Amino acid sequence: MKSAVTGLDADIRPVSARSALIRILIAADSPTMTAREICAATTAVGYPEATVRVAVSRMVAAGDLLRERRAYTLTPGLRARRTELAAPHTVTWNGDWEQVLVTATGRPAADRAALRTTLLSLRLAELREGVWMRPANLVRAWPSGLDDTTYRLRTHPVDDAVALTRRLWPLDEWSARARTLLDAIDNPDTTAKFAAVCAGLDHLTTDPVLPAELRPTEWPTDLLRTTTAAYLTWFRELGQQVR
Repeated sequence: MKSAVTGLDADIRPVSARSALIRILIAADSPTMTAREICAATTAVGYPEATVRVAVSRMVAAGDLLRERRAYTLTPGLRARRTELAAPHTVTWNGDWEQVLVTATGRPAADRAALRTTLLSLRLAELREGVWMRPANLVRAWPSGLDDTTYRLRTHPVDDAVALTRRLWPLDEWSARARTLLDAIDNPDTTAKFAAVCAGLDHLTTDPVLPAELRPTEWPTDLLRTTTAAYLTWFRELGQQVR
């Protein structure tokens, strides 16, 4: 079902001008863009120039953008989100699994929620309360702050790794969502296409990054990553054209 106003699929949210600016600056080769470059990029995906100027002013006031002369730079905190666009670093899977046990108890709800967010960002999934797992095929930095609240283990191979994988992640739902987004990216409406690309990038951050042995057939991760990357390349080229 499409929204009559935006042409978006009902389950793809419109992207605010602020979020659009963050995405564009993250995708650019440099986190700094001139006012002219920002306007060229945002108007190309359907945002009125007046709306963009208001968003830029508010972001400067909020400390999200640093202004120097006629150029604007994304702050380091937001710039760090560029890592979301990169494909995770994987190694050949030998059948082992990572296991993380939550050892801290009696923590405030906010602390528990923050820990959950961190573990999800590490592409772990919760088997049961306090027990998180994933195939040991990822290379990534391990936050030092987790040492006080968790204990890491490496487990031996299980009898049915495919069944365990499906217990940890809703793979059919993830795949269906990815294919919906791929279809939406073909939307001829530039604003709707941009929203679908942003939704695709968000969806990729929840990809379990499974080894080939555990992926369902026709798993769409690579296609979604390639498609969104091609769109981001177009953004970078657009900025270069107006310099």
